[in-house]
Amino acid sequence: MRQHQIDHGTREGVSTDENAELKQLLMENRRQKETHQILRRASIFFARELDPRSR
Repeated sequence: MRQHQIDHGTREGVSTDENAELKQLLMENRRQKETHQILRRASIFFARELDPRSR
């Protein structure tokens, strides 16, 4: 009942649509952080491989 009131604007709170969008954005943010971490580690790995001092 409360969520129905929120969705129809008769009560304050986070609507169902806003909640779904928030979950989607949080998932996307998590994926981007994981991708960033993988790329960061790969960059470090390849930088070491190309460093002439490490040979």
